[in-house]
Amino acid sequence: MNIGATLQRLHSSFVNSAGTVVFGMEDGTVSIFGLIFGVAATTTDTKTVLIAGASGAAAAAVSMMAGAYLDVETTRDKISAARASQLAAAGSIALLKSRLAETGLSSAQSEALAVAVHNNADATGGLLLALQGAPEAPLNPMEQALWMLVADFLAAAVPILPFVFLPVLDARIVSGVVTLALLIALGVGRAQIARRSIFRTVTETVSIGVAAAIAGVAIGVFVDRLFSH
Repeated sequence: MNIGATLQRLHSSFVNSAGTVVFGMEDGTVSIFGLIFGVAATTTDTKTVLIAGASGAAAAAVSMMAGAYLDVETTRDKISAARASQLAAAGSIALLKSRLAETGLSSAQSEALAVAVHNNADATGGLLLALQGAPEAPLNPMEQALWMLVADFLAAAVPILPFVFLPVLDARIVSGVVTLALLIALGVGRAQIARRSIFRTVTETVSIGVAAAIAGVAIGVFVDRLFSH
């Protein structure tokens, strides 16, 4: 196997899945951050915190993987249906002329181009799809699902790992600091992908993480007091 080609393919896959990776990491970080802080707020038993965190991380990662797969598959099927519909209408020169005219071509130009492809159903359908803006190469559902699984699970491990090496009381602080750093990095990544304001995007991302932690602690303390004797 050509290692260079494999690495190139992996790099291309990662670039095509950048949005999925960032979304997965943000979800994994935020959800497990809230969960583990809710548990850690009510116990000093490391084992309890780790079981809750690991179980939540695994369940969330698999759930997000399934969601990503179904989302991309649905989008791909929608594109395929649109392609089939356009191909079925490929013989309609009037439709093609109308679409071409909407792009700013003159009547003569639209007529010439439509006549040039009217005997080729695939070419006519492809041109109609291009004019409609439907992507020719939809994302691979399994590829996106696997990236989601890896990103979600690895990000979820960040707030958990400090509890593996430190007592719960110390781990809370370290977990909060490293998770905050990751959320800031994710905010910068989101801003770069969406070409948005870095400050605004980082603020949004960190705020969501903090809100999740507060919610987790509040629910954890409430349930603990509700069932304590």
